[in-house]
Amino acid sequence: MVITLGALIIWLLIAALVGFVGELLAHRRAPFGIIGAIILGFIAIFLVVGVLGIHFVGEPTLNHVPLITSIIVAAIVVAIWSAFAHRHAYGYYSRHYYRRGSYVRRPRRRYRLFR
Repeated sequence: MVITLGALIIWLLIAALVGFVGELLAHRRAPFGIIGAIILGFIAIFLVVGVLGIHFVGEPTLNHVPLITSIIVAAIVVAIWSAFAHRHAYGYYSRHYYRRGSYVRRPRRRYRLFR
């Protein structure tokens, strides 16, 4: 298989899209931000196209990359990777919240302009 510069750029864009959508589906983030998402997209594309060779009948492809199965595999890879990295997209409130007596919110503090 000969990889040209144009094919590499297209695979890079597909990997970024697949990695980002995989992060959204898994509700978790990959380490290293967008670079991590692109790496996860490449891993997912490699697993789908090279190792497993699976795709659905009638699935849309772009440059011989099945999009739907790549996104599903990317979500699975993100879930597995972030299970070991343990960085969630949404922070835990239990780390920062300490209940002091009741669940009633204390009133907002008003700032005075002139004292």
